[in-house]
Amino acid sequence: MSHAVQDRPVTVTPRRSLSHARLPRWTPAAVAVFSVVAGCGLGLAAGWHSKVQWGLIAALVFVLATYALTSKVEGSRQAKDRVATSLVWVCFVLAVVPLLSLAWVTISKGMEVLDGYFLTHSMNGVLDAEAGGGVYHALLGTIEQVGIATVIAAPIGLLTAVYLVEYGGGKLAQAVTFFVDVMTGIPSIVAGLFILATWNLMLGFGPSGFAGAMALAILMMPVVVRSTEEMLKLVPNELREASLALGVPKWRTILKVVLPTAIGGITTGVMLAVARITGETAPVLLLVFGTKLINPNPFEGAQSSLPLYVYEQYAVGTDAAVARAWGAALVLIAFVMILNLVARGIARWKAPKTGR
Repeated sequence: MSHAVQDRPVTVTPRRSLSHARLPRWTPAAVAVFSVVAGCGLGLAAGWHSKVQWGLIAALVFVLATYALTSKVEGSRQAKDRVATSLVWVCFVLAVVPLLSLAWVTISKGMEVLDGYFLTHSMNGVLDAEAGGGVYHALLGTIEQVGIATVIAAPIGLLTAVYLVEYGGGKLAQAVTFFVDVMTGIPSIVAGLFILATWNLMLGFGPSGFAGAMALAILMMPVVVRSTEEMLKLVPNELREASLALGVPKWRTILKVVLPTAIGGITTGVMLAVARITGETAPVLLLVFGTKLINPNPFEGAQSSLPLYVYEQYAVGTDAAVARAWGAALVLIAFVMILNLVARGIARWKAPKTGR
């Protein structure tokens, strides 16, 4: 029996290499260049004059060429992974290109009229069809209205989010969550009509920047609540438990531990809400009315704002008015960007220090 076992032939399994063939690192860049050339060539051959069509063809060629090359060299499994990565990059480019195009057009057209005179003068005494005039009265109105709306909405939204995350759990919390979800989808014109019906018609107040700010605060509150709520949920429970274990009251734990930990995300959410209301025109048109004069008092008399100014100037249709509209649009974008930078700086300054 042992002799038979010794005479049995032994099969040797060939050693397989653990390394597989891989494409060079420069392959995605080369495929991207080839796709752009192919998209432009196919677009010209088909007689399409739209650059958007060329870009879509190039994106399709990029995905297909990536899959074909990777499948041939690295295998189908790696090809699927590369295709997923390629789709992410294509979607990113498709999202960024319109944004960059819009920013470029706004900057190039807005810089034609943007100067010190444009920022420090109003439209008082200037006809809409004439050249000249400025945006000072609209900029002042936007700063006051957005500032008042933020003062009203940010504390209410922050406290509401703290209640929902730290204290809520019953039917009241469910009702608050439901109404926050409903308010998130309210059109801006509905918020303006609500303030018009209550503040102006029922209580008898006239048009003012404060009325417009209240409508903007209604639009801002649900954004602040939702963003703050999500940021507070990201704070680890271990931090809360450690603070409470030391005998710190819950309100002080929230104030000194939870909120400072989430201050960066909370600030980002507030700035998203500010950016959302800064460009609103319908509530301002209903409640503030607009004026060519400088009105520094937001509680009495009509005011203007940058979105309303852009709408009014573009509606005139003359070259001078359209140029002023582009200039005001550029000022509006710069205003939101400056607010974001300031908020980011404050959030970084107030954030807890993690280093030794």
